[in-house]
Amino acid sequence: MSGHSKWATTKHKKAVVDAKRGKMFAKLIKNIEVAARTGGGDPTGNPTLYDAIQKAKKSSVPNDNIDRAVKRGSGLEAGGAEYMTIMYEGYAPGGVAVLIECLTDNRNRAAAEVRVGLTRNGGNLADPGSVSYMFTRKGVVIVPKSDGLTEDDLLLAVLDAGAEEVNDLGDSFEVISEATDLVPVRKALQDSGLDYDSAEASFVPSVTVPVDLDGARKVIKLIDALEDSDDVQNVWSSMDVSDEVAKELEED
Repeated sequence: MSGHSKWATTKHKKAVVDAKRGKMFAKLIKNIEVAARTGGGDPTGNPTLYDAIQKAKKSSVPNDNIDRAVKRGSGLEAGGAEYMTIMYEGYAPGGVAVLIECLTDNRNRAAAEVRVGLTRNGGNLADPGSVSYMFTRKGVVIVPKSDGLTEDDLLLAVLDAGAEEVNDLGDSFEVISEATDLVPVRKALQDSGLDYDSAEASFVPSVTVPVDLDGARKVIKLIDALEDSDDVQNVWSSMDVSDEVAKELEED
């Protein structure tokens, strides 16, 4: 799991500065709009919206864009779309399982784009339930390493709030909890004066598939192709990347 997480963290950092920045902004905005529609436009009473806004701010999405998304979602401004969440399951090369979350206003388009993204990159669509059982919904908080912050310090700050484990990702820590404990864990960090990069419900694989450099490149190519679709919001995989392979990927 940690190997997979290390790659996911590295990939997130690259995404902030790469050519897909505009596409990433659009997906973060869509998250805010849906959160506001589902739980109301007040982030103090809607933790999902609060976390979506924080993630957008940390990714440098302009405040005006964030405010408009909240207004569209909560019905204060016209123009919001009716998005539906659809989960697709599939396999990448090497037998790596993938879980694909779409947030779309067109089910047929989303299904077609997911199928094309998989089949053109050596993967295939799987039957519902054949992959999802390998993943568990968890709360995942990424905490950057700051001067003197140790794994034990972090664990002490979040243990009573429901944190299950803390993983060292290199230049950040990953705090895992039950999805229902995500908000208490995030609040515990804030109460301790600790900054965090992101806090969100995620799907963590219970069984991982180790990959070599070539295998990792193939899986990443497939994930990139899926994420290139405006309808695809998140892709989780069971790929396990070793430290050595992760280092080589960073040098690509």
